[in-house]
Amino acid sequence: MKMMTAHKKEKKKETKSSKRASLIVRWVSVVSLTIAVSFILFSVIIYSTVSQQALSQQEASSNRVIVTLDRQLSPIPDELQIANVIPALSPSTRRVLNGGPSIKSEDDANTAFSDDLISSISNPDISVAVYNRHNEVVFSNGKLTPKFKRFSGERKMQKVMTPTGAQLFIYSRLVSRKTNRTTGYIVVQNAMTSYNHLMHNLLRWMIGISLVAILLFTLIAYIIVRDVVNPIKEISKVARQVNDDPNSTARIKELHRNDELEELATSFNKMLDRMQSYIDQQKQFVSDVSHELRTPVAVIEGHLNMLERWGKDDPEILDESINASVQEADRMKHLIQEMLDLTRAEQIDVLYPNKVTNVTALLRRVTSDMAMVHPDFNIQLEIDDLPEDTEIQIYQGHLEQILVILIDNGIKYSTDQKQINVSAGVTQDDVHIIVQDFGEGISEQDQKKIFNRFYRVDKARTREKGGNGLGLAIAQKLVTSYHGEISVDSVLGQGSQFKISFPVLSPDKAKKLKEIEAEKYKNDVPDGILKP
Repeated sequence: MKMMTAHKKEKKKETKSSKRASLIVRWVSVVSLTIAVSFILFSVIIYSTVSQQALSQQEASSNRVIVTLDRQLSPIPDELQIANVIPALSPSTRRVLNGGPSIKSEDDANTAFSDDLISSISNPDISVAVYNRHNEVVFSNGKLTPKFKRFSGERKMQKVMTPTGAQLFIYSRLVSRKTNRTTGYIVVQNAMTSYNHLMHNLLRWMIGISLVAILLFTLIAYIIVRDVVNPIKEISKVARQVNDDPNSTARIKELHRNDELEELATSFNKMLDRMQSYIDQQKQFVSDVSHELRTPVAVIEGHLNMLERWGKDDPEILDESINASVQEADRMKHLIQEMLDLTRAEQIDVLYPNKVTNVTALLRRVTSDMAMVHPDFNIQLEIDDLPEDTEIQIYQGHLEQILVILIDNGIKYSTDQKQINVSAGVTQDDVHIIVQDFGEGISEQDQKKIFNRFYRVDKARTREKGGNGLGLAIAQKLVTSYHGEISVDSVLGQGSQFKISFPVLSPDKAKKLKEIEAEKYKNDVPDGILKP
């Protein structure tokens, strides 16, 4: 039953996921719609502009016929008749109307070509008719005679859509210049064949070009959007894998894009690495605690069992068991504190990102304090090569902790020569600090392992001296967390020399970090609390 329910939930989840619109589909749809609307608007504007220009040319051509006829026929004082209209036209026009050629050999060529009426009525698209006041045709160019319609005013222009295309009609009143009375009407019908052909071809080409352009740009948009979305899908896939399995080592592959997506993928991988390190730290912490606390807990438990059986009545056994239990409890307390220090050392960049410390002042203070705590040891400090204003990027408590660990380690393993030398100097880029003891020394084999957790060169003697094997591991983690280096050089029977180095801060960089830290402190301290 449970398996069926889980299967239904998984199926429901897959159905819901399949219904989710793809980002590629959304973006390509938006881009395609935008391109389509843009091309449609552009085409409409171009089409309208060309149509207006071409129509203006057709109107001008038709108006020339009106003007020419009006100039030829307006001198007639009486109502228009065939008898007075034909003579008023030019000889070339009469010849054309009678079926003759437009140019006669004896005519002057310039006169023939300048005859506007001839050039107008010879246009196969233009049909001309002259009506008198009784709506009788008194002149026609022999083609389809355009019909007369009553109109108001001096002139009327009308564009009519027909099955063969658009046609232009112009109705004009003919007024005698002598009597100033209406003598007739001129009707010009322009079939606008060239206009219709032009607009038809233009429309066809625009539709074709628009479709090709929309498809082409949609394909380009798809390629570009897919190139953007695929890395996002990869990031989402890795996120799901890590969500399903927090211990997964899945990471985003190198994108080779050199853009914001590559930066996002790199940041995402770094975030996953940090999360994984926190998980590993937690596991390591739990493992270390369970491993290292087992012995002291067993010792305390053994003494308590012994006291429960027979030791509570024996003052000597009672005193021994109590002392041993207190000693083990104290060791447990130190062990836990060291393990917490080690865990915090792995989060330096989060807890102390902008701390600055003066190395010279801190070295003087630490060596002075250690000399006071261990009066039987000669702890010398040599800082002649270290400028007073030398500063590094580290929390002063951590640098102090590193030095205390190294000095204390040298004291624990010292033999007859109870002396510790601490020296420091600066190169061009780094500050170097050396802690030297003259004790037992460390073998070459052990030198490779002394920075491991819980590693002891001599476990029996180390336990006697209170060591848990975490000091040098803490020191190394602190040093590396602040981008420094730590190393050891030792000879058995002659002592050891620990060397640590950190990048030196320039005055400008140190000042900037201090300003950032001061601003952060100012913002973090709640109102009402006195600030130093």
